[in-house]
Amino acid sequence: MFGKKLPAAVLWDMDGTLVDSEHYWLASEKSLAEQHDASWTEQDGHELIGNSLYESSRIIKAKIGSSMDTEAIVQHLTDSVVAKLAVEIPWRPGAQELLRELKRKKIKTALVTMSMHRMALEVVNRIPFQAFDVIIGGDDVSRGKPFPDPYLKAAEMLGVRPQDCVAFEDSNTGLRSAEAAGTKAVGIPNFIEIPMIPGRILWPTLDGVRVKDLQKLFS
Repeated sequence: MFGKKLPAAVLWDMDGTLVDSEHYWLASEKSLAEQHDASWTEQDGHELIGNSLYESSRIIKAKIGSSMDTEAIVQHLTDSVVAKLAVEIPWRPGAQELLRELKRKKIKTALVTMSMHRMALEVVNRIPFQAFDVIIGGDDVSRGKPFPDPYLKAAEMLGVRPQDCVAFEDSNTGLRSAEAAGTKAVGIPNFIEIPMIPGRILWPTLDGVRVKDLQKLFS
């Protein structure tokens, strides 16, 4: 039997966890590289997954030899991905269904992403119900994932303890952030493998996951 304790809040990564947008990022990165007569492979893109957008942009700038500054690359990529999301948002399996149940049970929620806050708003505003109580973007913290700061800030803004929260992540970098913050961190691999280490929780999908499954994490 599992305990009756409900999570105080559920904290969601966005790209690759809530929405299947990683291929939008890869296409935008590749297009930027081509504008600089440089190459950009799928592996190059996968190596950035979970990083702070500012850190990713520094890596991109060095690899493609761009004269653009880091901030300009951040905004260029964000504009490109936002435009793609405006056409279609590909939701990850089970995400909206679980969010609806969390809202019905009045469990607090936060979106914790390394994408820009304005991009997160574009996604949230397309959800046909009030899905998130708090949004933390990469530009809302001084230290991004894998530091714990984004998840600590989300918990603080929600008025809950990190250890009473469940966090969902699709990358090792993001999962390390959620784990370092003290949450019940659950990795849901998507594009890249997440290494299993002692005490780490990995689920294959959120499809079919319900609040009762989250309660088991606190037993």
